[in-house]
Amino acid sequence: MASVTPLRESSAAPILGEGFSRELCEHIARWTYAQLPAAVVKTVKALLLDTLGVIGGAPRAPGIAELNSRLMRWEQSGAATGLLGKRRYSPPTAAMANGAAAHALDFDDQHDPARVHTSCVVLPALLATAEEVGKISGQDFILAMAVATELHARLGLACYNSLGKGWHPTMVFGTLAASLGAGRLLKLDADGLTNALGMAFHQTSGSAQSMRDGVLSKRLGAGFAARNAVTGAFLAADGLTGTRRTLEGNAGLFALYERNEVKPELLIDDLGRGWRTPEYSFKPYPCCRCNHTPIGLGIGLHAQGIRVHDVEGVEIRMGHVNWLTVGEPYDVSRDSVVHAQFNASYSFARALADGKVDLHTYQQAAISDPKIVALSRITKVISDPAIDATAIEPARVRLVLKAGRTVEVSSETIKGSPQEPMTSEELLGKFRACLEFGLGATRAQADRLADTVTNLERYPDAAGAIVDAFPGASPA
Repeated sequence: MASVTPLRESSAAPILGEGFSRELCEHIARWTYAQLPAAVVKTVKALLLDTLGVIGGAPRAPGIAELNSRLMRWEQSGAATGLLGKRRYSPPTAAMANGAAAHALDFDDQHDPARVHTSCVVLPALLATAEEVGKISGQDFILAMAVATELHARLGLACYNSLGKGWHPTMVFGTLAASLGAGRLLKLDADGLTNALGMAFHQTSGSAQSMRDGVLSKRLGAGFAARNAVTGAFLAADGLTGTRRTLEGNAGLFALYERNEVKPELLIDDLGRGWRTPEYSFKPYPCCRCNHTPIGLGIGLHAQGIRVHDVEGVEIRMGHVNWLTVGEPYDVSRDSVVHAQFNASYSFARALADGKVDLHTYQQAAISDPKIVALSRITKVISDPAIDATAIEPARVRLVLKAGRTVEVSSETIKGSPQEPMTSEELLGKFRACLEFGLGATRAQADRLADTVTNLERYPDAAGAIVDAFPGASPA
């Protein structure tokens, strides 16, 4: 396939002159489906499949039933579908409901170096937009997904320490990226996309405090971002103007949110020719990605025959941003699933004790297990200055055993990443397990949805096909 014309050749220094945001939108307005590399289309379909699976797994997640109950009180009809229960909502509300569901299990995809969960924001925004517009082809839907996933990753890479500053980059950059994807579905020109980006920026928010406090607002963040992206794109389509210097202005994203600690060249250089989308990771464990390397090490130690009763002490070392996110002591008195999902001590203890971590690991009945709590209490998580502060992959684990022996293990890669990928069978197994866990879906129902996604480019109405194949009652 032909490559998209790059926005700009690589340069030694970032160029942040007037018109930076406009130039980006002009470039995005020219992309076509035919120009997408096969690897990008394949990854977009995998992201779609994975996200629909984790949405299907969400009904049992704390907060999701309550959210939908509230939304149902406020809205009983609309052009778009909340997938859980096939409820009819306005497009912004449907995007919010589906976005929260996609993020509720913390089982959704991530671009590891960029530290962004993408499809939990992008897919709900695009699905709601496509339902409102009607008859968006599968090819156009895949193109819009490619636009948004590529930009979300690149924004996270350019703003390389956003999480360390206290932002939730999934929300902040997801609102911007999803607005441009939605804008493509609305067939906005460069002016319209610039306004959509500006409208999205005017609504952009998202603090990391929710994950650090282990509270339910964290999982709602993707829904808020998807809602705001849809709202911004439609208002731009209606002719409302948004900020022009969204990225480069003296109160724009780079200056205001990132303190000008950015690498703008990672956003624009080679855009449309060197693709970041195939770098996305898929989660094998339903918890914060910062826990995944310690979990993998814990599963490996279990396989070696080490058991909880053998252990006298545990030391987990990780980079500083990971430590800020999952390194605090485990507090069972909080009785919080989110706290457990964002806690390395608990997650490692489960991996070592059970030899696995799955959807049942982070259920209310599991998080107060006395054996796991006891091991968590003798576990110390350390910010290791020898590990790159912003690196998500590396972790070191040191066990002191009661027999007097010390065991040390480490890894520089993370399961589910391009360097240590999940197999196609593992991804399909995860998809089926999520749908069965949350919806009681049969294998035939799961495989019908998987077949729809696999062949999405053939459908004249992509959103209609997805909603129809998603397990559950038909929309009213």
